[in-house]
Amino acid sequence: MKEYFHSVILDETKCNGCTNCMRRCPTEAIRIKDKKAHIIKERCIDCGECIRVCPYYAQNSATDDLNKLKEYKFNIAIVPFSMYGQFSSDLDMDKIFQGIKSLGFDYVYDEAHAADIATISIKQEIKKTDLPKPIISSLCPAVLRLIQINFPSLIDNIIRIESPMEIAGRLAKKKVMDEYNLDSDEVGVFYLTHCPAKVTSIKNPIGIKNSYIDGAIAIKRIYGDILRNATTVKKVESFSKGSSLGIGWAKVGGQSEALGIENYIAVDGIENVIKVLEEAELGKLDNIDYIEAMACVGGCVGGPLTVENPFIAKSRIRRTIEEKSKIMRVNEEEILNLYKEGIFSLTEEIEAKGIMKLDEDIKMAIRKIEKIKQITDSLPGLDCGSCGAPTCRALAEDIVLGYATIDNCVFRMNKSTNISK
Repeated sequence: MKEYFHSVILDETKCNGCTNCMRRCPTEAIRIKDKKAHIIKERCIDCGECIRVCPYYAQNSATDDLNKLKEYKFNIAIVPFSMYGQFSSDLDMDKIFQGIKSLGFDYVYDEAHAADIATISIKQEIKKTDLPKPIISSLCPAVLRLIQINFPSLIDNIIRIESPMEIAGRLAKKKVMDEYNLDSDEVGVFYLTHCPAKVTSIKNPIGIKNSYIDGAIAIKRIYGDILRNATTVKKVESFSKGSSLGIGWAKVGGQSEALGIENYIAVDGIENVIKVLEEAELGKLDNIDYIEAMACVGGCVGGPLTVENPFIAKSRIRRTIEEKSKIMRVNEEEILNLYKEGIFSLTEEIEAKGIMKLDEDIKMAIRKIEKIKQITDSLPGLDCGSCGAPTCRALAEDIVLGYATIDNCVFRMNKSTNISK
């Protein structure tokens, strides 16, 4: 089986074991050993919280650079709706798009346009009477991965429509292939990403067999080049862009507003998302029609691979929405026909991904669960992190799995224990 790819990576030469990342990781995927952070891949959802809080820039995301464009005859840039919040409002978006094209791309496609298409498709999908409530958005791959790992009972609640990124990749590639008579392997589609989870979802798609995107380039990696190109360009094209409704997907609540849903929950920040999903798992939100959950604070505008302050970016998105038309520049009849053909639907089952397998033998696994509880009860319960694990419970799990010992706890070090073997 192919090893699961993770975008979030650690540069150990820069890490000094400060524990910031360990404390902020929402899925307890990080441990500190020998003054270095270590990522437990089975637990990681690539949300990028560790990237955001690391003061030494030891955590990063494995993204592509512009050299990869040389591998293709024709290159397409998918510009995310979050890009609308990254630059000063005084700078026209056509200039931004031109600045992006000048990086070496032959064609630029606005993800907000794909969001308009996704909006039409989702509206049709939620008309189905057999969908479990609350319906959960498929936009954020970090949230989808979280559901796979921690909330598998909610998998069936995920809307079966592709994300705007994938819709954009599919449509842009088809358009270019038809227009320029090119083969699929001659066309490279690159997403300018605000988020490491997007990178992971390209390598390990959720709900589809293969991604329509060939690579991902971090916004912060090319931001300076885009700005320089945009402010010096002399000839500017008029680019096709999405409506204000599509652009609004960049901020939390924007998707639900575009769908025209009144009975919804829009939650941002991965810790807040976890709390809402816990309520949904307990059946307390069955009266809610739609959950729009986004791992980053503010939504995609708050992605860890962006440059601008998320609150400033969100404000710019809001002003852009107010100034632009809400009329979608899409052929709705054509989109509905494609929806009926299943073009925008997820094609693969979303599988649960257990985070910890204690033992193949169920009886032994039960004994280990009891052992974990016993060890946890013997620990101080301070969750101080000095042991290199985020909580006392996490340390107990590590002890039972053989990754740590009771002496890792500074309060129990060199003290005898009555814990039975």
